[in-house]
Amino acid sequence: MNIAKRKILGAASELFLEGGIAALSVRSIAKQAGVSTIGIYSHFKGKEGILDELYIQGFELFMQAIKFDQEKLTAKEILLKAIHGYFSMAQAHEGHYRLIFGENDSRYTPSDEAKATAERAFGKLVKITALLLPKDASLALKQKNALEIWAFVHGYVSLKHHAIASIFPETDWYVLAEDAFAMHIDAILAKYAGAAN
Repeated sequence: MNIAKRKILGAASELFLEGGIAALSVRSIAKQAGVSTIGIYSHFKGKEGILDELYIQGFELFMQAIKFDQEKLTAKEILLKAIHGYFSMAQAHEGHYRLIFGENDSRYTPSDEAKATAERAFGKLVKITALLLPKDASLALKQKNALEIWAFVHGYVSLKHHAIASIFPETDWYVLAEDAFAMHIDAILAKYAGAAN
């Protein structure tokens, strides 16, 4: 990716973080990035193209965050490491995170390519979270388990970003979430302890 495209995406991510989709216009992105509006259209075909690229990048960052060498790790260790990666991604790329997981609205509809990237990311999560289930678990059960875990973890990230977080100024949300998640993993493992893996 060339420097101009990186500048445009960086500017758009910053603006999104400051004011959501309402803060994004071709003119505001161009001003923030120090490029012409024509440059925006030539690189991305406008605001929708920028949002799609940020959306795709966000899910690619998510997939990178949960990808690591799993050899010699237990299922619980793999899940905890993946969740740690998820939290690191959410913190380091908050604008991307908010676009893909929380602050999307009717002014933006992801393209088919962006939706396909999101589906691939969910597939990776299903594969990792399925390690807690019996090997013969149905796809529906694997997807349900992944969705529950995703909602659980996303809830902590959302609370950290929410105004209510100021009520608990000393709280390390990620440590709190990892502790609670470890108990949740133990509960899932206990539920299926008798099943062959």
